[in-house]
Amino acid sequence: MIKDLKRVVVTGMGAITPLGNSVDEFWKNSLAGKSGVDLITKFDATNYKTKFAAEVKGFIATDYFEKKEARKYDLFTQYAVAAADEAIKNAGLNFDLVNKNKVGVIWGSGNGGIQTFQDQIEDFINGGKLPRFNPYFIPKIIADIPSGIISIRYGLRGLNFSTISACASSNNAIIDACNYIRLGKADIIITGGSEAPINESSIGGFNASRALSTNNENPQSASRPFDIHRDGFVIGEGAGALVLESLESALSRGATILAEVVGTGMAADAYHLTGTHPEGEGAYLGMLDALEDAEITPSEIDYINAHATSTHMGDESELKAMFRVFGERKSLNISATKSMTGHLLGAAGAIEAILCIKAITDSIVPPTINTVEVEPEFADKFNLTLAKAQYKEISYAMSNTFGFGGHIATTIFKKWAK
Repeated sequence: MIKDLKRVVVTGMGAITPLGNSVDEFWKNSLAGKSGVDLITKFDATNYKTKFAAEVKGFIATDYFEKKEARKYDLFTQYAVAAADEAIKNAGLNFDLVNKNKVGVIWGSGNGGIQTFQDQIEDFINGGKLPRFNPYFIPKIIADIPSGIISIRYGLRGLNFSTISACASSNNAIIDACNYIRLGKADIIITGGSEAPINESSIGGFNASRALSTNNENPQSASRPFDIHRDGFVIGEGAGALVLESLESALSRGATILAEVVGTGMAADAYHLTGTHPEGEGAYLGMLDALEDAEITPSEIDYINAHATSTHMGDESELKAMFRVFGERKSLNISATKSMTGHLLGAAGAIEAILCIKAITDSIVPPTINTVEVEPEFADKFNLTLAKAQYKEISYAMSNTFGFGGHIATTIFKKWAK
């Protein structure tokens, strides 16, 4: 039997991104319209069709781990722990003062430890007849390890698992966290997602599928969502973390409430392995589901952080879906974070949720950069927040994420009011 559903609020956030290794730095650079994209430094990309990416800069693992411990974890797990640490501190959580049996972790990643996998297979192939593998090979590559490590680090004994739905993974993690708290299965859940996919395997694979931009002459402007000249997405890396909490828990410990999670929506394109439905059928259904869950009308949404990866079909289908849901609304602000950060794959939903919440609390919409010539059919339908941030009072913000396989995940955040 389903009991009365609990209200769910956000009390903490943390970020490791191509625009900065804290929420404050990420937010500041997003508002300034900076690009986190540049030529790849993690490996020699000379012979690759795409030679650029949105890398995290200045991340030092030993700021978060002992040197010996850091070697046990792939970079995607290191990013996860760093973002979770910031979110927990931001939430003012003292785990000695809460029931740790009711604190969980739900984490998303689409690729897991792909760098470790590549490195170990190369070592095996080049190592002669004797099969030698690192004893941490398996725990370093599997996608559920960040949720496990975060729980071990803080002794959290509540529900614990990972979500995998490609580029929708961290948004699905947020949705699951929200719903488990609503049902009373947990009081607090650390949630989000992380990726560290900038290596030969990922770049080569996405190049082979013709998904990546190859604008090597102008990498910082290569991610240009909704622009008629877009030619593919720019791969990024990093992590985003949120502390979700029941309203009762947050109030009982005097936490600062940043926003409320009021709507979650999920659907499927049921169309193609990697391509989106031409009419945005799944996106349309996901947004409607989230609106119904939030018990609000489309006219009440003030801001949408679009999935908007800068692929031809993906951007067009999302615009069609948004038009079906919202109609022509020039007052509706939409922006595309990936124009600045590139596409963080399974971590994208988490960092974009953070920007939605900051937009609500600070009453300002971050910009879409690089976009000059918008798809003609939609150029005048919405406010795509081009080039510069725009001040705006925001009561409800929506975040869209879509993944290979047709996965659709949408969340709606509300300005906090008792």
